[in-house]
Amino acid sequence: MSDFFLHAFQHGIREAERIAHHLGCSVAPILVRQFPDHESLVTVSKPTSCVCIYCPLDKPNERLINLLLAADALRRNGAKRIVLIAPYLCYMRQDKAFHAGEAVGQQAIGKFLASLFDRIVTVDPHLHRVKTMSEAFPGIDAESLSAAPAIADFIRVSCISSTVTIAGPDCESGQWVEQLGTLLGCRTLVGVKRRLGDHSVEIEFPSGALNGTAVLLVDDIVSSGGTVIEAIGVLKKAGAGEVFVTVTHALFDSETERRIREAGAKEIWSTDSVPHTTNAISLSFLLAETLKREIGVQL
Repeated sequence: MSDFFLHAFQHGIREAERIAHHLGCSVAPILVRQFPDHESLVTVSKPTSCVCIYCPLDKPNERLINLLLAADALRRNGAKRIVLIAPYLCYMRQDKAFHAGEAVGQQAIGKFLASLFDRIVTVDPHLHRVKTMSEAFPGIDAESLSAAPAIADFIRVSCISSTVTIAGPDCESGQWVEQLGTLLGCRTLVGVKRRLGDHSVEIEFPSGALNGTAVLLVDDIVSSGGTVIEAIGVLKKAGAGEVFVTVTHALFDSETERRIREAGAKEIWSTDSVPHTTNAISLSFLLAETLKREIGVQL
């Protein structure tokens, strides 16, 4: 596979190298130079006909522009098919205008990315009112992968007791709770969340004593940390023993991490969909498996 390269920006280079290792190929860095006025000059390696770009889309506004420029450079230099591997996809939660005059970020960014790429691969996108990737990315091949198998594999070799209870803070987390419960053969709990404001929530779990049982609290995205912190407190009051937190997309800062730990999280484990200090679960094998079709096209 010496003629196939996985293109990647510097902010995702380590994760791209892990994927490339599984595929037996090399990484071609995408270079970004920023001018004093904050415009970017993006330079790519000479592409082959089919190109795969690895780019997590946390801190999205600047990265979306650089991605646009990279896609343009690759097309200009001969790429006929471009695949975006974005393990975290930005703006997916903004799927509705709640007040007059608001933009619907999911639709705007979905159309924008669909105009640049022939295929998009992501992991656990936060789709709520929109149920399928094809609705968010019209006219292209868009694929959503689940991090649950990778998380389950990690949990199996961790020090958590086999009697752990898998819990989610709200109905939106229910799909991941159910998947992990099935994969690990564990009891599950899903809470009911009431949002009291932008940074305040109230969570209630079904009744039933936990009696010191370890709990694995699962969510797809943690940013402000309010939901996770509230859920840990409620679980502790309900008699939970050790509480472990696992999240697919860790978007929170160091101060939020400190508050989650102070709330009672014994460990915080995230996937490497976004580079973060809590990264413990690699998605490289999962993503490499889905890229084998593209390598088949390439070869």
